[in-house]
Order: sequence, then C-alpha cells, then structure tokens
Amino acid sequence: MLWAAVTGRSVAGQVFVLQVVIVLLLVVSAVVAQVLQVRHDSETEARNRSLAVAQTFANAPGTAAALRSPDPTAILQPRAEAARRATGVDFVVVMNTQGVRYTHPRPDRIGKKFVGTIGPAVSGGTVVEKINGTLGPLVQSVVPVKDASGTVVGLVSAGITTAHVGGAADQQLPLLLAAAAAALALATAGTALVSRRLLRQTHGLGPYEMTRMYEHHDAVLHAVREGVLIVGRDGRLLLANDEAQRLLDLPKGAERRHVLELGLDDDTARLLASGREATDEVHLVKDRLLAINQRPTELRGGPAGSVTTLRDSTELRAVSGRAEVARERLNMLYDAGVGIGTSLDVTRTAEELAELAVPRFADFATVDLFESVLNGEEPRPGNALRRVACVGVREDSPLYPLDHRIRLVPASPQARSLTNEQSVVVPRLRDAPGWREQEPERTDKVLEYGIHSLITVPLRAGSLVLGLAHFWRSEKPQPFDTEELALAEELVARAAVSIDNARRYTREHSMAVTLQRSLLPRTLPEQGALEIAYRYLPAQSGVGGDWFDVLPLSGARVALVVGDVVGHGLHAAATMGRLRTAVHNFSALDLPPDELLGLLDELVGRIDQDENADEGAAVTGATCLYAVYDPVARRCTMARAGHPPPALVRPDGSVEFPEMPAGPPLGLGGLPFETADLELAEGSRLVLYTDGLIEDRDRDIDVGLQLLGDALRGAPDTSPEATCRSVLERLPARPSDDVALIVARTRVLGPGRVAEWQVPSDPAAVSEVRSAVTRTLDEWGLEELAFATELILSELVTNAIRYGRPPIGVRLLRDRTLICEVSDRSTTSPHLRYAASTDEGGRGLFLVAQLADRWGTRYTPNGKIIWAEQPLP
Repeated sequence: MLWAAVTGRSVAGQVFVLQVVIVLLLVVSAVVAQVLQVRHDSETEARNRSLAVAQTFANAPGTAAALRSPDPTAILQPRAEAARRATGVDFVVVMNTQGVRYTHPRPDRIGKKFVGTIGPAVSGGTVVEKINGTLGPLVQSVVPVKDASGTVVGLVSAGITTAHVGGAADQQLPLLLAAAAAALALATAGTALVSRRLLRQTHGLGPYEMTRMYEHHDAVLHAVREGVLIVGRDGRLLLANDEAQRLLDLPKGAERRHVLELGLDDDTARLLASGREATDEVHLVKDRLLAINQRPTELRGGPAGSVTTLRDSTELRAVSGRAEVARERLNMLYDAGVGIGTSLDVTRTAEELAELAVPRFADFATVDLFESVLNGEEPRPGNALRRVACVGVREDSPLYPLDHRIRLVPASPQARSLTNEQSVVVPRLRDAPGWREQEPERTDKVLEYGIHSLITVPLRAGSLVLGLAHFWRSEKPQPFDTEELALAEELVARAAVSIDNARRYTREHSMAVTLQRSLLPRTLPEQGALEIAYRYLPAQSGVGGDWFDVLPLSGARVALVVGDVVGHGLHAAATMGRLRTAVHNFSALDLPPDELLGLLDELVGRIDQDENADEGAAVTGATCLYAVYDPVARRCTMARAGHPPPALVRPDGSVEFPEMPAGPPLGLGGLPFETADLELAEGSRLVLYTDGLIEDRDRDIDVGLQLLGDALRGAPDTSPEATCRSVLERLPARPSDDVALIVARTRVLGPGRVAEWQVPSDPAAVSEVRSAVTRTLDEWGLEELAFATELILSELVTNAIRYGRPPIGVRLLRDRTLICEVSDRSTTSPHLRYAASTDEGGRGLFLVAQLADRWGTRYTPNGKIIWAEQPLP
C-alpha cells in the first residue's frame, strides 16, 4: 500500500511526491540561504579587518619617516610582518606612490609592482576591493600614508583571504545539513502517512482517471433515459439526474432536502425514504406509470443510503410500438432484397413486388409497365401502360385486371407521377377529384369497395421510367402517410433495378434467340431418303450453341448433323453459325463422317486461337454427330465427337442405343475419329439429339437415356412428328439447356428404281451402255431424258475407260431426280475447262455441266464416282 502511495501514478502518490519535493526545496533553500549569509558575513569581516589593519599601520608613528629613509624596506619589513602576524591578515604591503613594494610576506616580491587599484589612495582616498590574487580570492584595502603636512608619501595595503575568515560558519554547516536531513525525513514520513490515507479514499486512481471517471459519470448520469436518485441515510436527496427531475417533477433546489418534503405522493415518498429494496414496483406519479428499482448503497463498503432508478412505462410502450414498426419495415426491405429479382423475367419481377407488399404494407398492389418494356426495349413515353401484376387480400376488387391497357388522364395522380417522375400519396381518394376523372364508373366502384388510400410510385431505373407501382388500402383504416411513402419508394426503387435488369436481359435474350434462329434451318431441304421431323427448344436462361441440319448428298444420300457449342450467349450462337456453315461446305466435298469431323476439329482449334489472341471468350469445345444415310444400301455411316449416341427405333418398336466410338470433343485435337456402320431396315427411326434432352441438374445422364428410351417405345407406325411430341412431353416446360431433336424415318430406294451395269474397259462398250440406259428409261417412263442421259453417260464412261482404271460401273437412280453415276478405281478427278476452237477435245465435261443440274465427284475407299443429276419431267 505504501509503495503504491509513493509511485506517483495515483493521486495519493502524486500528492506524496509533491509534498516531498516541497520539503526538499525548503531544506535546500535554508541551507543555501545559510551558506550565502556565511559568505556575506565573511566578506564583510574581511573588508573591516583589512581596512583596520591598513589604516592602523599607515598611521603608526614612524611609518611616514621610514618611507623617507634611504632604505624603507629594512625599517618597514619587520614591522609589517609583525603586524601581519599580530592581526591575522595574509599580507601587509607598504609601497611608494608608484606602487613599488617595500614590504611583502614573500621577500622575492619586494621591489615589484603592486597588484591592485591604487589611484584613489594616491589621491588621499581609501580603496577596498575583492580580487583573485596569488593567495586566492581575497579582500584587500589600500590607504595612503601622509606626513605632517598631509602629503601622501606612500601607501599601505592589507589583505586577507575569505577562506581564512569563515571558519566558524564552516563548522556550523554540517550541523545545519544534519538538521535539514532530519527535518526532511520527518516530513517524508508524515507525508507518506497522509498519502496512504488518501490512497484508500481515492482507490488508487490517477488524476486523469478520476477526471475521466467524473466526466463519464456525469455524462452517463444525465444522458440515460432512466431517472437516477441517490438518497442518504437520513432520507435527504443527495443527487437526482435530469430524467429523474423530469419524471418526478422535482422542485428547484431539491437536493439536500428530505424526500418527504419534495411534494411526491405518499407511497413513492415513503419508498424513497425507507431505503428498502424494490424491483420494478409500479407507482402512479401524477400522470405517469413509473417502474421503480431501489438498492442500498452500503454494499461493498459504500456509504449508507440508497440508489433508485425510475423508468417511464408509458413512454416505453410507445417506443416499443415504433420500434416494432421500424423492425417490420426493415424486414420488408430485407425481404425485398432477397425476394425481388429472383428471375430475369419482367412480369415475374413485378409480381414479386406486389406479393411482397400485400398484406404487410398494402391491401392491394398493382404494377403497370410500358408495353415496350415487356419486349425488352426502352420505355417510350406516351404509349399506354399495361397492367402486369395485381395482388390483393381479395380477388374480387374492381381495379383494372391483369393485361389491361390503361390510358391515364392528365388530371389523375398516376399521370402526374408519370409526368413529374415523383411519388404521389393520396390519403383520401374521396377527396381527390383528379383521380375520379380516370374512369368515373370504375372509380365509384373502387370507393364503394372500400379502397380509400393510394400511393403511386414511378418505377425509375436511372433516367428511365419503366412504369408505375400502386399501393391501395381498404382493410387497414389508417391512410398512407409520408413515412410510408418513403418505405414504398425504397421498395419500388429496389424492384425497378430488378425490372430493368430483366428488361435488358429480355432484349439481349431476344437478340440472341433471333440470331440463333436465323442461323438454324428454317425449312428442311427436299429429299426422298428420310421422313424427318425436328424440334428446337431454347434454354430457360441464355442462348446456347445447339444446332442441327439435314444435308442432301449425291447418290440420293442424306446427311444428318447435330451439334452443341459449349457455353451460352451470343458468342456461342455465332460460333454455332460458323460451324454449321463449315459443315455445309465440307459436306459438299462428299467426305466420310470421320474426315469431316477431323476438319471441324481443326476449325474449332483455329477459332480458339483467334479468340485467345483477341483476349475474348475462347470456345472451350463443341460436340457433333454426323451421320450419312444411303437409301440404296440401307446403311447409315456415323461418327461423333464427344456427342451423345443416337437412338434407333426398329420397325417393331424396340429401342436401342447403338455402340459407336465416342471420339473427343471438337477443338481438343490429337486423336482421330472413327465411324460406325449400321444397316437399317425400312421404317426404322433414327433419333439424334443434344445433351439438353437427357441431362439436367436434377437427374443423371443414365436416367435421361432411360426416359428417352421409354418415350420412344411405341407403335411401329408412329410418325416422326408424333415421336417428337412424345419425347418433348417428358421434358420440363422450359429446359435449363437448349434442346435440338431430329427424328428421321428411313426409306429405301428399291431395285425397281435402281439400275446397274459393269462396263468393260473397251470404247466399243459405250454404245451397249447407251442402249441399256435407253431401255431402262423407257421402262421408267422417262423417255424425254434418254437423249441427254445418253450424252452424259457417253462422256463419263468414255473418260473412265480412257483415264480411269477398271472395273468401271454405271448406275442409274430414280429418286426426286435422275442420277447417273460412273465409278472406277482411279482417284484422278476430271476438271471442267473451256476448250479452244482449235482443241480436239476438252468439251465433254462442259457438255455434261450444261445438260445436268448438278454434277460432281465422290471419292470412295476403292476409287471415285462421277455423278450427274437431271430433274424429272
């Protein structure tokens, strides 16, 4: 405890240190004063003694006569030394008027100049001065020696050092210091005892802590919303904060008065005077219900008395009600943040706003938007509004129904809100004639229905006003006020942002869908090998890169293509268009499916490199399935690149998923693609699709394949169109990914529509071929094509015999067109050129090109086929 008192950190410690310093300063001051006094007395005594000795020696008989003698030193030196020893001074020096010494305690100094001031003494005066001489600090006096006529004939100086004068004072100084030390010790002990008591009373607090504690105590005491009273043991009021004075309506100067004299009611006054414990006792004080808590203060060593707190229950109820309203509004704003804008649909977002407001804020809520907003465009002021949301506590309200076109009259509050872009609150609709001008018959029904108050808030997103939100009250009797208007504006502001986002998404989605649909086939080409039906469903959100195509090939064959670009959006749709165009171009070369996919793989790789170079979004890959069906051979050759396998429905209704090499997705590169051959009976249905049909967030791909198989099983004569409907009925209304579906039922080009011949490698065999072809055309009823066909086959067979390698074959196909094919084992392809007038040959292919609609070369594993097509008459 004592150490804490002297450390200086607490108030007691600082008081202790201060008192010790004061006592120490007093002691030091006394010692210094005594030392200075001793030094002053010593100097005065030195002055007096030196002056007396000098004057006595100067006026002594014989001194003047000795100065006139031939040898003054011999006479005066003994006298001066005797006088010095007798008086206790340090020197007695006799000199002439020029300051040359005749006497000195040190004989070697005799005859030398005197050190000191002699001018006033030569003039007959006296000099007393303090100097630092050869003997140390000293006081010396110089007096004149005069003869009988008063003439100065010499000088006498006597000096004494101050150290030889204060001997008595130096002996007293140790006693003085001992007394000062004793006084300092006694003062320190007394101060320590006082500081120890002060330490207990201040609880070891420092001055800053005590000041801060007092300031905080005073601030808290008068800032709390509870009354605080402190009553002493004798029942006198010691302290009352501002809230207590307000709640009890205490008179001025109430402190130090007895609580029974403060004009309180008897019960409350007796409770305060008694000092007993009380917990939440309710007392009626004038017009207030006060909850009183009282506890004694002598607990934990405190002073006797009691402390009382007062709380106004009536105000707490009002504050609690306002807090509940504020809490509900905050909850609404929170719910608006998480519940509005959950989808990128304009209408659904407007419905979410109306559903949130009813019945927590309004009894009915309606939202009207410009029609252009519903289409994803920016609002065009002046157009009529369309009601897109209407929610209420009842369903029979006379308000405008959903999808109703509303034209606002200028006098209505809705029109003013739309024009000024400011919210409007109408507390009482009966007193608003402008609102009643909108449609008098309907507004009268609204008033009869009980709707009495309205808030209209414009749906503003940036500089755009998308429409209006209306809040109506009928069941709640209180009209809308300005505070509720602020809440409505906050709700609508959050909803407006979500509606604008949905509008922008609708615009972008519509653009992407338009682009995607423009890149997909609008109609299927004419062909006779397959009966085809197809479906395309865009994803619920975003636009994907799914595509399909039907490509007629030479020899009555047909290619089916289904592909999927990874990702969504405009970039995926544009990439899909590029791939679809590439497939069109590659298919014109009559490439096998595996070679075509290889070229597509290289193309996707180059697209990736271009996108990475432009720091754009790279195509992370694409999948594709390419199938070629030959109606003559009834064979289907397929290859796939990371795409789901096709489904095959046999004529008897059985379903299977043929096994075929998977192949990597396009764009990865490095691995070859492989083909699979299937022999299809007439009436088989080949089903090609994208992964959106079988994959979903909620189910695995195996489950999707099983569901697809179940949907495909059915009657053998089910048409492709009916098959598409059956499959899509099992899908959700709006799938999470794009879906492309093709159902192709096979047809067969039978022997009655196909004719084949083997031609010897002899030019003479050309005529036999022409004759056989003519007979066949007669049988098919195509006599009109005989002449042109003979010319075409003559040229093609002649070229095969001349430039090709046997065996040479000829085939006629009667499909939508008449197809002539000449095959050989050579891989050399003929080229069309314009022959000069002097050329003997080179006009055969030119003639073929003129007679046929299309012609070309198709390579096979064993050689090539040159074909030509003619339209049927």
